[in-house]
Amino acid sequence: MSQPTPSPRIPRLMETKRIYLRPFESTDVDTYFPGLFDAEMRRLTGTQNSFTRTQVERYIENAAQDDSRLMLLIALQENEQVIGEIALMDMHTKNRSAHIRIAIDHTEHQGKGYGSEALLLMLNYGFGICNLHRIELEVFAFNQRAIRTYEKLGFQREGVRRDALYYNHQYHDAILMSMLESEFRERHVSRLG
Repeated sequence: MSQPTPSPRIPRLMETKRIYLRPFESTDVDTYFPGLFDAEMRRLTGTQNSFTRTQVERYIENAAQDDSRLMLLIALQENEQVIGEIALMDMHTKNRSAHIRIAIDHTEHQGKGYGSEALLLMLNYGFGICNLHRIELEVFAFNQRAIRTYEKLGFQREGVRRDALYYNHQYHDAILMSMLESEFRERHVSRLG
């Protein structure tokens, strides 16, 4: 009697005891696509456009070939369930800078520290492997939970883009935050090492 063929293990680029970050696979479109229509996720990210499945497939393919971007899925160690995504974007080698973004997809996975773990993994990769000096992000002022998380990790507020987002009949400010390589090393490297 032949043994069942085990499913191939998806490569894990970075991991902690609870989560791991991995590249997109072609089959991930089926999981990723419906999440783009979650009302709360759209609000938190300020997403105003809708997308077709073909557009999402093309976006993922283009991201994989773009040297200035590293887009990864966040998955749980216990069951390999994808719970979100994280990306370093607009990596500029001369300025040694990049933009980071993260989304944890469903409310049952939010507020459990998964986002903080994923951010620390990606920041460590950005500063330690990609040789970045500065990583920035933008967060809407109404997303207080995210702001608290970023500040707890050591991001510094740099400024406000007033009325940057028009969403659901209201204008909202966008807060620019950043972390420098030295700030990350001082605060986190001994814990990660």
